[in-house]
Amino acid sequence: MARYLAGRIAGLVLILFMVCLFTYLIFFKLSPDPAVMICGKTCTPERILQIRTLLGLDQPFFTQFRDFLSGLFAGRDYGSGANLIHCPAPCLGYSFQTSQSVWEMILDRLPVSATVAVGAAVLWLVIGIGAGLLSAVREGTWWDRTTMGLALGGASIPNYVLALALQYVLVVKLQILPFPSAVAFSDGPLLWLQSYLMPWIVLATGYACLYARLTRANVIDTLAENFMRTARSKGLAPVLTMRRHALRPALTPITTIFGMDFAALLGGALITETVFGLNGVGKMAADSIAKNDQPVIMAVTLLAAFFVVVGNVVVDLVYTGLDPRVRIR
Repeated sequence: MARYLAGRIAGLVLILFMVCLFTYLIFFKLSPDPAVMICGKTCTPERILQIRTLLGLDQPFFTQFRDFLSGLFAGRDYGSGANLIHCPAPCLGYSFQTSQSVWEMILDRLPVSATVAVGAAVLWLVIGIGAGLLSAVREGTWWDRTTMGLALGGASIPNYVLALALQYVLVVKLQILPFPSAVAFSDGPLLWLQSYLMPWIVLATGYACLYARLTRANVIDTLAENFMRTARSKGLAPVLTMRRHALRPALTPITTIFGMDFAALLGGALITETVFGLNGVGKMAADSIAKNDQPVIMAVTLLAAFFVVVGNVVVDLVYTGLDPRVRIR
């Protein structure tokens, strides 16, 4: 186990290093000059040169990249003398638009994205896996055909269409829910639940439909295996046979997909947060893309990559608990 974890951590570090390298190359070498963007259209060449010197953009590429990496772990200094600005670790730079620390901007908005992701994940796992399991057990019945038909239709609806429809029906017409906002749990559990319910439903709908179809297919395949016939021949109760022998191996591929989906959502649900106006990481990324705020875009990209890579390692460890055929040495 220790050797396996050491190898995975080494691979994680290498992947994140490559992501940092290519992301930095794209946003700071292949994009418009950051100094011109910060200074504006009426800026003088002298002022542009001053900004480039302050940000270290006049240095060779690998020197800039080295300073960026060292800033993540030890912080970095911008400028010198009276113009010295210290950015504490982890330093992701400063926003071109607001001059705020990008790391602080992420910390302010990450709880909103995490709340949206966790709530939606609970919904789609319970509904998707439950519906898929019942459809597999009742294969060919009206329940199976109806559930899979609804799942196909639900997976075909874009998030922004469902979000606008729910807002019109539940907020404007029926007025049973308030317009979504980033309400803290301490402001009242009921208000918190009402504020996040629509974003959870919007995100969970598509995922639940996909997970229901995937669960159904995996359970049906597992039920046809030889070890399932052996379990039945031993006289085990159907519920016990399903829980111990069918569901666990059927959940292995679902665990892989869930790890990727959930990790990606932690990096921000861009469309859902934008439609509902939630100030999470996704909306921050959308606003930064519109304004070409390179440090913020790069930071969100790195954050999403970090969650996805770490999620893969966690999924591999969870495998050993779900499927006894998988052993880590």
